[in-house]
Amino acid sequence: MLMTAEAYRESLRRHKPRVFVNGTRVDSVADEPLLAPGIAGVGVTYDFAHRAELKALMTAQQGTSGKTVSRMLHINETSADLLQKLEAVRAVCAESGCAQRYLAHDALNAFYQATRRTDAAHGTDYHARFLHYLHRVQDEDLALGIAMTDAKGDRSKRPGQQDSPDVYVRISERRPDGIVIRGTKAIVTGAPYMHEFLVMPCRTHRPEDADFAVACAVPVDAPGVTIIARPAGRPGEAAAKFSARYGQSTGVVQFDDVFVPHGRVFLAGETEEGGFLTTAYATHHRQSCIGARAGFGDLLIGAGALMTEANGLDPDRHGHIRDAMVELITITESFYACGVAASVYPVEDPAGSVMPDPVYANIGKLLLATKIYDMHRIAHHVSGGLIVALPGPDEDHNPETKASLAAVLAGRPDIPAAERLEVARFIEDLTASHQGGWYSVISLHGGGSPDAMKREIWRNYPVMEKTGLVERLLDRGVLDEGRKVSRQPGRCCAKGCEAPDALPTVE
Repeated sequence: MLMTAEAYRESLRRHKPRVFVNGTRVDSVADEPLLAPGIAGVGVTYDFAHRAELKALMTAQQGTSGKTVSRMLHINETSADLLQKLEAVRAVCAESGCAQRYLAHDALNAFYQATRRTDAAHGTDYHARFLHYLHRVQDEDLALGIAMTDAKGDRSKRPGQQDSPDVYVRISERRPDGIVIRGTKAIVTGAPYMHEFLVMPCRTHRPEDADFAVACAVPVDAPGVTIIARPAGRPGEAAAKFSARYGQSTGVVQFDDVFVPHGRVFLAGETEEGGFLTTAYATHHRQSCIGARAGFGDLLIGAGALMTEANGLDPDRHGHIRDAMVELITITESFYACGVAASVYPVEDPAGSVMPDPVYANIGKLLLATKIYDMHRIAHHVSGGLIVALPGPDEDHNPETKASLAAVLAGRPDIPAAERLEVARFIEDLTASHQGGWYSVISLHGGGSPDAMKREIWRNYPVMEKTGLVERLLDRGVLDEGRKVSRQPGRCCAKGCEAPDALPTVE
């Protein structure tokens, strides 16, 4: 069953999570104004699946069930799946800024790989459990929050060395019918208005910290779960031309001895496979982030063009404006091209699914993480200082000032001043408000810090094969010694690279 945005909002009423926003207990998530922009953002993923022109992009046939499911919950089987996921994320984020729900896609794909790998190594039945859970999530078209990032405490210490063990989520008790978990996940996107949480480790754990290598599914209203969240966007603010409509809440989620039955447990102490799960999720998610920020770039490009027009400038005649807009386009499409490359050259997994090429996915995410500030700068450059110098929006309706402001704050005579001011406030909202600062930080750190991406690029890039190229040209007998010749990442064969034999390590 594919829900609509309205059905999704109504479904939230069936859950009674313990949620606090701005220090106040929320009685009904679906009716809380401070969360409405976030619910609307997630709702875009639901409604887009029902639009005739987007249905092929926003839905897919699940191979393990044969059913049509949301693209946001689908397990990728081909390069085309990866490309369509990338395009779908860009489409929903060009509407909503950040649609949030694509994180579920990334985690489900990583769980699919990791549970199969764990079964092969340890003789467990995690994969069968996960498939049962996956099919239920797809059938009910659920929204899942990804509880990955632990509070971490003192970053110089391992989880088991922390003064407070609750800064990491861990198994606190093992029972015949399941496990009990406790601890804190510090950054959970959309936490208040999800149906369930997928809990997973945020790093590779050592054997002595095996209880921290836990992955499971927990309903948002399970006993012992508390969500402490920030408002979604800028609800109710007249100047918030975008984020009063669409936004994103993030929450700290506390697990206070939460019981999880075995059927919902997908890792319970398997440290190496927990590390693989973390890295696989990061690769899937970084490619999705590329699509998300390309959608955000679409908003800046469109707003910049409208503001340029309202200012009376023509990029065809004013070269400095044209050059700035081309730079914004180039940044957006450059990191998006990395997402396309990561789709075209996928890594096949033994589980039968495919993963984006890790080099291209991490390069694209690194580009967008560091170029987001340039994207904001260019939007400011082409728009002018009016975006932060405007009087408050209440003046637009003040009979004593409205007429005079309209006369002096207009640009082109054929474009009403009200339209020019509306676009200016739109750009301010996206780039120069506290919401704009939020977009910058979430672009920089969402999906991992730039240092994490650099480690993955270096770990996966075939540097030694490049040295082989030079050694051959220097007549060092590379070919005579039978050593491999160079190949580009993902281009070793027509269908993509094989999964690495050794499990990756994430620090």
